[in-house]
Amino acid sequence: MADPRGAGTVTLHSLPLFVRLAGRAVILLGEGEAADAKRRLLERAGATIVGEDAVAALAIVAIEDEDAALAAVARLKARGLLVNAVDRPDHCDFTTPAIVDRAPVLIAIGTGGVSAGLAAALRQRLEALLPAGLGALAEGLQAARSALRQRYPDGGTRRRALGAAMAAGGPLDPLRDDPDVARWLAGDRPRATGHVRIVLASADPDDLTLRDARALANADRVLHHPGVPAAILDRARADAAREPWDAAAPPHGGLTVEVALA
Repeated sequence: MADPRGAGTVTLHSLPLFVRLAGRAVILLGEGEAADAKRRLLERAGATIVGEDAVAALAIVAIEDEDAALAAVARLKARGLLVNAVDRPDHCDFTTPAIVDRAPVLIAIGTGGVSAGLAAALRQRLEALLPAGLGALAEGLQAARSALRQRYPDGGTRRRALGAAMAAGGPLDPLRDDPDVARWLAGDRPRATGHVRIVLASADPDDLTLRDARALANADRVLHHPGVPAAILDRARADAAREPWDAAAPPHGGLTVEVALA
């Protein structure tokens, strides 16, 4: 599929979404350990678990017998339902990820059904890395929304201020145990806007410096020279404008990042 951000873009195999299921019907078919695991997950999300004939938007098939499972999947899809077929990734419309819960922060790790073991291993690493107080930081930011908008009326300036505060070692670094949103906001100062030029040593996104990655993440507009791969441009926010480089490009408010290959 062609992509306006640059040639060679690999499309996402799935679009991660967070779906509110509290009080909503979800069909669950099957018995045994796999079905029990899905049942616990659905109950944790507050879903109402129903049988095949009920009205629902989602369905999970955890039937061990191959023929019976595929027949159930076909029946459910024929009704227009989105279906998860346990251990049958080729027949899944959606998959259920491994979850790190720091409410209200949820981190979902998926492999498109390729390896649940890998997703579980990553979850365990992140559980040890992320502090228990991460949810409190999210709640503090929510409580400060009005004050943030008053202090930084421009959305781009506000985003860059938050990005700098939450960078590694910053006053709101999410990996700190005691970030204080009110104290940070009381002492923070506006960031300058302007133009940043990144000259890449290679086309490998893993070779981006921390400064380069931060500039891309905070950019309002990305100007890219010919040959810059989409994998690099994808490090910018999805809503950042992406434009082929043009020496005559007009001035632009906010932060513009120009990306070129050495």
